Amino acid sequence: MSASALPYRPHNHDACVRDALAEARAICQSRSARLTPIRQRVLELIWESHKPLGAYDLLGMLAQEGHNAAPPTVYRALDFLQQHGLVHRIASLNAFTGCNHARERHTGMFLICQGCRNVAELTSDQVSGAVAQATAREGFRPVETTIEVAGLCPRCQAQQAAP
Repeated sequence: MSASALPYRPHNHDACVRDALAEARAICQSRSARLTPIRQRVLELIWESHKPLGAYDLLGMLAQEGHNAAPPTVYRALDFLQQHGLVHRIASLNAFTGCNHARERHTGMFLICQGCRNVAELTSDQVSGAVAQATAREGFRPVETTIEVAGLCPRCQAQQAAP
């Protein structure tokens, strides 16, 4: 997702979802990984919402669609999607969001709006570099880095400022 496609900015959300699913299929095919119908549907549900979704949110949505999925099924799907870099776990919310850079090894950086709960993924070579330098100085080798920034998106700031 480009900066112009942040959740609180107008963009073609259908294209956003369609592109993410096409990318997921291509990644899985290139890795000989099986994107089963339930894994694909879980990913699609995550991408259809800019708000991070928890496993039980997804389970409820699947049940409404008539799927007879149990919690382990959803957790296995989420594990698969996370393993292949298709989703990120937002630890502070215990929820998942789609990855905008699934083919790239990167630092997950997220802006989490405390008003509307939308999440935007960012990339910054400067921030990633600073984290790499700081951990190297300590002799620490990070396996995964996720940065979460809580605050208010422009839309929620404007709503708070309105009389």
